[in-house]
Amino acid sequence: MNERRAILSGSTFEEQIGYARAVVDGDWVHVSGTTGFDYRTMTISDDVVEQAEQCLVNVADALAQAGCGFADVVRVRYLLPDREDFEPCWPVLRRTFGEVRPAATMMVCGLADPRMKIEIEVYARRAV
Repeated sequence: MNERRAILSGSTFEEQIGYARAVVDGDWVHVSGTTGFDYRTMTISDDVVEQAEQCLVNVADALAQAGCGFADVVRVRYLLPDREDFEPCWPVLRRTFGEVRPAATMMVCGLADPRMKIEIEVYARRAV
């Protein structure tokens, strides 16, 4: 039987909306769209690059709890309200995914809170 378990980050949004930061389903890890909030303080930077860095810290934490890391990521989605904010994030994203080369999509869309400038969602496959 496949293992299925939820990973929670402590974000107030998880409780208010009713979702998990990530779900492990067998070999697969589905990480929810993750924003640049520091979940310890529930604060967020005004700078999109700093938000991208914090998104990746949050995603890395969820992946680690699932027993994998960025090397296991097969797909990433970037969601941004302003397309002009994407290119400044490229160096941060390249540092994380440049060797991994997951399938990737960037979408321009509204996010749940106007302070959010980027949201990152990943799928990973654990080597178990």
